[in-house]
Amino acid sequence: MVLMGAIVCGGAGTAFAETSNSSNYQVTESQFSSGSTLKSCSGQYCAQASIGDMAGGRSKSASNSAAFGPVVDGEPLLEVIVGAGESNLGVLSTEKTSTKTMTVQVRNYLSDGYMLQIVGDPPKYDGHTLKTPKTPTAATPGVEQFAINAAPNTAPQVGLGPIQIPSSQTSFGVIEEAYRTPNLFKYVSGDVVARSLSESGQTNYTISMIVNVSSSTPAGHYTGDFSAVVIPIF
Repeated sequence: MVLMGAIVCGGAGTAFAETSNSSNYQVTESQFSSGSTLKSCSGQYCAQASIGDMAGGRSKSASNSAAFGPVVDGEPLLEVIVGAGESNLGVLSTEKTSTKTMTVQVRNYLSDGYMLQIVGDPPKYDGHTLKTPKTPTAATPGVEQFAINAAPNTAPQVGLGPIQIPSSQTSFGVIEEAYRTPNLFKYVSGDVVARSLSESGQTNYTISMIVNVSSSTPAGHYTGDFSAVVIPIF
C-alpha cells in the first residue's frame, strides 16, 4: 500500500497544498496554522499571540516573511512566528517513515513565561483516524502512527533541538520531557510541548512530525488541521 500526500505549515495566513494521490491513498490540506489571533489578559496586562504577524529574528518563505519588532520598555510583549512552508510527502509506504517539520519562534517580555501547545486532530478519512501514541514511542514503519517531537532525531533523521537567540544567557525556552527525547514521538492534542518560566529572548523550536501507515490502514483521502498556540503566564 502506498500513500501520496502533502503537508502544509501555516505562517502569515494559511497555505494549502495541491492534492497528491495514488491509486490507494491521498492526503491534502494537513496544515499547521494559528487558526485565530489569541489574546490573554491578567489584571492590567494583555498579550496577543498571532501566527505570522509582523512582530530581532525573521522567518521567510517564497511568498511570506515575518520578523520580530523592537521591545518597548514597560510594555508586556509576546511574539510568535510559525515558519510557513509546503512540502509533498511523496509516496508513503509500509517500508519507510515520512516526516515533516515546522518552526515556531517565540519571544516574551515582562511576563512570567509562556506555554507552547500543538492542537489539532490527527489526519483522518471516512471515520478512520491515524493512530497516535500517547507515550513517547519509536517511529516504526508498517505500524500506523502520527506523532511529533521537538528533538534532533536520527531515526528518522529529522528535527533540531531548541535554538536560543542570541544565546542561552538571555533566552530560556525549553522542551517538555515527553517531547525532547531523540527518536521518541507522541501526540496528544493540547499537550504543552515547550515553555519558558521567565521572560525570554527568542527561542526557535523545530516541531517534527512523523507519519506511518500499515497494511490495514484504510485507503482514502486523509486530512488534518494543527495549530501552534502560545499562552503567556502572568
